[in-house]
Amino acid sequence: MDDAISAPGEAHTRAERERVEIACGGGIGRTGTAMSLLAVMGGVESADAVAWVRENYHPRAVETRRQRQWIREAAARFRT
Repeated sequence: MDDAISAPGEAHTRAERERVEIACGGGIGRTGTAMSLLAVMGGVESADAVAWVRENYHPRAVETRRQRQWIREAAARFRT
């Protein structure tokens, strides 16, 4: 989990001064999951992160229940 959080964390830090890209094979599920965690890092409440990404990126972003659960777990670790 810590390694999975560190990559979006690095992207969030780098985005302050340069363009970063997040992608997966389909560009929806895993990409949306990473973007949801980035949204949390940017100040969006974890309960609202998936909706925020769906509204601002792709309406089907974050495809599975497990991905939504991972966002909650990762957000809890990030905030502590």
